Amino acid sequence: MPTERAQAIAARVEAFVRDRIIPYETDPRRDHHGAPTDALVDEMRAHARAAGVLTPHILPDGSHLTQRETATVLIASGLSPLGPLACNTMAPDEGNMYLIGHVASPELRARFLTPLVEGRARSAFFMTEPAELQGAGSDPSMMRTTCRRDGNHWVIEGKKCFITGAVGAQVGIIMAKSTEADSAGGACLFLVDLPDPAIRIDEVPNTIDTSMPGGHATVTIDHLRVPADQLLGAAGDGFTYAQIRLSPARLSHCMRWLGCCIRAHEIAVDYANRRIAFGKPLIDHEGVGFMLAENRIDLQQAELMIDWAAGVLDSGSLGTVESSMAKVAVSEALMRIADRCVQVMGGTGVTDRTIVEQVFREVRAFRIYDGPTEVHKWSLAKKIKRDWKAAHAD
Repeated sequence: MPTERAQAIAARVEAFVRDRIIPYETDPRRDHHGAPTDALVDEMRAHARAAGVLTPHILPDGSHLTQRETATVLIASGLSPLGPLACNTMAPDEGNMYLIGHVASPELRARFLTPLVEGRARSAFFMTEPAELQGAGSDPSMMRTTCRRDGNHWVIEGKKCFITGAVGAQVGIIMAKSTEADSAGGACLFLVDLPDPAIRIDEVPNTIDTSMPGGHATVTIDHLRVPADQLLGAAGDGFTYAQIRLSPARLSHCMRWLGCCIRAHEIAVDYANRRIAFGKPLIDHEGVGFMLAENRIDLQQAELMIDWAAGVLDSGSLGTVESSMAKVAVSEALMRIADRCVQVMGGTGVTDRTIVEQVFREVRAFRIYDGPTEVHKWSLAKKIKRDWKAAHAD
């Protein structure tokens, strides 16, 4: 059961998204990849700031809502694909704020976290690398980007891809493998100001999703010099810090896209009740009614899965296994929901007359982002094997 605090915040967020942000869904201010422009984002955030719902998951004293409370609020912000952008609960910023807030020094938080929390800046997390270079994708241990000390600085060299929001970001978190003897093989995380001439945008490919400003860029990092005091945490512990970000971030994705699928289901239900075919409303046809019933079941199960995994994180656990299970279960359930919404609405479902077709595209991408379903299943299978061996050890 959500706390009264979370319910109150979520109610304000939901009212704001439904009343002020949903009308922006037809706003033509989009880049050539179909993503909202920064001008559109800034305008929506100004409304959110005035309504008191900007960055609602972080309280005025800088503390975070619990993960369970965050779920209630982020689901509400996700009722429109534009809602998380307007309320500043969108990836990658929400996850980056969480990481900086938990790991960075007070000085780095003041410099890099404050503008993110205030909605004055966007950020990017530089981890994934191109497959053609055999770089880090779902397996960060394959990282080819390196960092080495040079006096009072670290020098970073490498190539990254699918870096969400890199174009137009002002804050970057870069992961690189250290070549130094005291942290050889370990990863380091660095906070950097963007743009920087040493970070070159090579391309921004068109992708199936269109909700995130800045796209998913491929970048080259060429002799980037970062002051030593911008190292995030300790050298060599980057993989550990990344998990602090990735586990709750996977869950946050589930929260936001659950909100979108709730809305898509609402649209499909409305269509099925109004559309008459073969002498009666579509919903009275068993094939359609059963699809909507299955949606209700999947929506409820997704919400319960999120609540369970959020509770594990709130207990103080890193929640890696639980967030993986939730990512698989929720992303696959939301895909089924989005697909049924399209099917129920027929030809209208594949047009841009509603957000249903966009939700279908975005959720399809979600099954890959933050780790494909198959990678999480593989990781879970390894855990099952380890548990079996431990239980049967002599």
